[in-house]
Amino acid sequence: MIPPYRPEPLSDFTQPAVAAAFQEAITAVGAELGQRYPMRIGGKQVTGAASIPSINPSRPDQVVGYACRGSLAEAEAAVQAAQAAFPAWSRTPADVRARILFKAAAIMRRRRHELSAWISYEVGKNWPEADADTAEAIDFLEYYGRQMLRLAAPQELPPIPGEENHLVYLPLGVGVVHSPFNFPLAILTGMTAAAVVTGNTVVVKPSVEAPVVAAKLFEILEEAGLPEGVANLLYADPAEVGDFLTTHPEVRFINFTGSRDVGCYIYETAARLQPGQTFLRRVIAEMGGKDAIIVDGTADLSAAAEGIVTSAFGFSGQKCSACSRAIITADVYDKLLEEVVDRTRALRIGPATERETQVGPVSAARFQQKVLSYIEIGRGEGQLVTGGRPLPGGYYVEPTIFAGVHPDARIAQEEIFGPVLAFIKADDFDQALEIANGTVYGLTGSVYSRNRAHLEKARREFRVGNLYFNRKCTGALVGAQPFGGADLSGTDAKAGGPDYLRLFTRVQTVVERL
Repeated sequence: MIPPYRPEPLSDFTQPAVAAAFQEAITAVGAELGQRYPMRIGGKQVTGAASIPSINPSRPDQVVGYACRGSLAEAEAAVQAAQAAFPAWSRTPADVRARILFKAAAIMRRRRHELSAWISYEVGKNWPEADADTAEAIDFLEYYGRQMLRLAAPQELPPIPGEENHLVYLPLGVGVVHSPFNFPLAILTGMTAAAVVTGNTVVVKPSVEAPVVAAKLFEILEEAGLPEGVANLLYADPAEVGDFLTTHPEVRFINFTGSRDVGCYIYETAARLQPGQTFLRRVIAEMGGKDAIIVDGTADLSAAAEGIVTSAFGFSGQKCSACSRAIITADVYDKLLEEVVDRTRALRIGPATERETQVGPVSAARFQQKVLSYIEIGRGEGQLVTGGRPLPGGYYVEPTIFAGVHPDARIAQEEIFGPVLAFIKADDFDQALEIANGTVYGLTGSVYSRNRAHLEKARREFRVGNLYFNRKCTGALVGAQPFGGADLSGTDAKAGGPDYLRLFTRVQTVVERL
């Protein structure tokens, strides 16, 4: 009997034993840095002369590992391996596929602190953020395994005299998983697990900023019993292999998480019918946000300030759900701005592997340069009230707040993906909601208010996929809070929800006359 799904509890680092265990993992992983990681194609380890170095963003002179870099030849080999594995895997009973996910979740629990330590080293997540990443990965495995059992069960259809009717969910075929750097274990695990538990086979191309964590996931999948070729790990430059994989005649779906521009390009490219193609390629995409927290004069301002700071500067703002706009009604604007600035200035910035760190680096030099370029833009669009500087030692950017920002300013419209927050004043709640809806994105949003009419108006009119009342706009829980947005935030896929697995299936109705 499989117990009901429950989200994985987070580690409590105020407990000395828990903190000591995590520190031991940090030390142990630190002794393993600099190794070389092969691709895994058709169950075989594939190496090559070229490599992709993974750099510790907290300490750029430290190499976390070297990923063996593939090319078009390895991309083709990975697709063919997935294609060869598909017939047997698609016929594998759903309960067997689900048990592999449950086994992988158990292995992750045993290796939890180790995996989180790798995340801290590779992408610069502090202890709580890295731990939450690993916990979410476990959640995806547990939840999607149970959801597959639900999909595989007989579906209720109205009885028809003289006929037997069945509705079944069948896998699509070979797919490609493009995973991002910012949740290097959780999102990668969720995207991969959803595809394979539904009977598909995949080519997984992780972010070039997070190849080592991807290697650790594949170690776990292999130990859990995933057959050879069902999931294939390809390290490659997306500029070199992206179009090849998107238009490949045997690739039936693309599962993508990343920027709006790349996601839109994949969506357009995948839609074009290629010579000899006999199917419409499916795209499941999550493409970012420009998320807002609205606060009105009835709100608990201390709670709102805490939620804004946590949402804006957790993991240095490198979440698609991060708050990048604080839209405040005029009656409490100045008071709330002051409290948010005070809380922001008190944040401890430093290496992600140190326990005291609250804000680590951004995850790569190119991200740091992008954020700093937007800060320069912001100097001409608002009043810089705190932050704005790079800090030495790593790819650090001070948590930065601009006040007096116009709703149409670039820093209020464009996704920066860094620790930059625009404070915007609204005359009243109605105008605040209008401003919040005034971007091309529709991912997350939050409202702090004790006014029931305001909350209900937001419920009806705030155009986001995940809407939160009187809490931060980050940290959706698998199963309880399915995640994903509409408009140019993506295809409304709702990862971690009851409908997500259906995106990786085709539905067949079978009717037999008795």
